Amino acid sequence: MKKILVIYHSQYKGNTTQMAELVAQGCEEVEGVEAALINVNETRVDMGELESCDGLALGTPDYFTYMAGGLKQFFDDAKIAEYGGQAVTGKPYVAFLTHGGGGGAIDSVEKCASSMKFEKVADSLLVQNAPEGDDVEKSIGLGRALGQHVSEGA
Repeated sequence: MKKILVIYHSQYKGNTTQMAELVAQGCEEVEGVEAALINVNETRVDMGELESCDGLALGTPDYFTYMAGGLKQFFDDAKIAEYGGQAVTGKPYVAFLTHGGGGGAIDSVEKCASSMKFEKVADSLLVQNAPEGDDVEKSIGLGRALGQHVSEGA
């Protein structure tokens, strides 16, 4: 079974949580793939779990054109793990973002992911406010794209 970590920050379990759940749903639509949701506002990511996972979905709200602090803490922890010799780099990933009208925070997510040598497998998805209408299927589709990539071992 392939494992994808859906790592996201959500303060109030609102828009970003909804999107994370949809992305996880898409991942699990792919046979042989399971997704684990980790809200980094509530808990830090275990670096051993990061090391053993097959892919990542990274999500955050846009806070003044930067990612939320919990997701930044994840990147800091991952960088320290890399320096310590853990095999945490090179993971396939997708990114998603909720925002109230900006959306510029996706740049900080992609920059940090690049510094970890994570491999972007689909265009990042930005959703204004809550995922509704087409954004629901796009969120599921984002997870499905990551699940298929991981499943195929590409």
